[in-house]
Amino acid sequence: MRAEGSSPAVGSGPSMVIVTLDNHLAGTVIAARRRLASSAPGLGLTLHAASDFTGDPQALARAEADIGRADIVVATMLFMDEHIRVITPALEAARARGATVIVCMSAGEVIRLTRMGGLTMDKSDRGPLALLKKLRGGKAGAGQGGGGGASGAGQMAMLRRLPKILRFLPGAAQDLRAYFLTMQYWFAGSDENLAAMALFLADRYLPVARRPWPGRIKAPEPVEYPEQGVYHPDLNVASSLKIGPDPAAIPHPPGTTATSGTVGLLILRSYPLADDAAHYDGVIRAFEARGLRVIPAFASGLDARPAIERFFMKDGVACIDALVSLTGFSLVGGPAYNDAAAAEEILRRLDVPYYAAQAVEFQPIERWAGSSAGFTPVESTIMVAIPELDGAIAPALYGGRSTSSGETCCGCERHCQFEAGRNAAQMRACDERAEALAAKVARMVALRRAARHDRNVAVVLFNFPPNSGAAGTAAFLGVYESLFNTLTRMAREGYDLVPPASVDALREAILGGNAARLNTDANVLDLVPLDSHLRRET
Repeated sequence: MRAEGSSPAVGSGPSMVIVTLDNHLAGTVIAARRRLASSAPGLGLTLHAASDFTGDPQALARAEADIGRADIVVATMLFMDEHIRVITPALEAARARGATVIVCMSAGEVIRLTRMGGLTMDKSDRGPLALLKKLRGGKAGAGQGGGGGASGAGQMAMLRRLPKILRFLPGAAQDLRAYFLTMQYWFAGSDENLAAMALFLADRYLPVARRPWPGRIKAPEPVEYPEQGVYHPDLNVASSLKIGPDPAAIPHPPGTTATSGTVGLLILRSYPLADDAAHYDGVIRAFEARGLRVIPAFASGLDARPAIERFFMKDGVACIDALVSLTGFSLVGGPAYNDAAAAEEILRRLDVPYYAAQAVEFQPIERWAGSSAGFTPVESTIMVAIPELDGAIAPALYGGRSTSSGETCCGCERHCQFEAGRNAAQMRACDERAEALAAKVARMVALRRAARHDRNVAVVLFNFPPNSGAAGTAAFLGVYESLFNTLTRMAREGYDLVPPASVDALREAILGGNAARLNTDANVLDLVPLDSHLRRET
């Protein structure tokens, strides 16, 4: 299905085409086109989502046709080989015929296709590409937290400084300045900034003969929004974007108390800026309905550590009971890369359970619901496997992008209700799944806050193949020694248990007892009736 942010095919007038990873700026592009209608009449603005290319050949054909006629092409967030491979020929052709091609926040092989006046990036790793590498995080940022040079905060500060430094330098330096300003507009991707980006690039790179308006256009500077901040649908701030710098401004819904527990939600700033945050709203409401205090926070760029340190920690200690990432990406690196060592370091300092939940973006949620495969391989890798390398647990889907104009998206029994009058290709929460996520985290928060002597703990031992004397065995591991040490420490730290006197006594307690009489692999404490087991499992 065609993205709502795309316009009718690019015609004979001047045009700018945006190619990016997904559709989350589709509604923003529509709003930006309305702004351009008065300030630059006749300038076309079209968005194409690379996530549509592999499942919809017509989507790729439309993108190729629009790029083939465009005066200016802006490509961002092209990291995946399956996207790069199919769209690169069109970008190369546009560059060869003299169109302005700007590739940002993408893999190196496509960034090198950039051509802006006298600026190209296809010659060496020195000059412009060296500056870009400094804006990329990675292992250099591990252990530096939010203040490191490779952190998200450091990257964004550098991005703001560069255009100011380059302002007074001649020649190709002005094209390089335009490149970094384009990134500034894009990172703060509200409709104001996308419209201003289009005006800025059209005024600089559109040939005079192709301009249907007289004279020069003075494009506004990028509107700046908080680099780290909080979001809430009820936040009482001047901006309609509902983002601000202070979690104290988040309203306390009825029923939430200081003793209920606090959950830190990590979100992407780009969705509130695009006025497309209904999926976050659904999760926020679900947690608040459980009586939990919620702090939904973001850090711009690709590094969540500044938000964690600023909003989820106080004096170096966690002020939340659980961390839930709704971004679907790495904690440090986003969709571009994964710095698991840096994530491990900040999570160790935070020391609370860390959940990663996913909203499908690379396919409509209706397609996901009707597919026996579920997540695509790309989604499984980026949104499930890579966050687990950071230490995330219990992956769960809570919503996604819907192309349906009806009332349901994922086919759940709840029949999710959606806000009327919004752009059809919008992000939506599945009420049933958002509530299940909130219930799961609420139970963990309650368990974490319970006194240790009141907790019930189960230990599961490996036993494969069954009925072969393999209970508690594992290659090169001392299972009973580890379990003995664990039980001993639990008793020392307040759990209500009496550990066995020795490792041998523990092994005998598990494997002996009534095992010989019942002909079982281990001691049997209780029997589960078959009908009870069937009721629980079906």
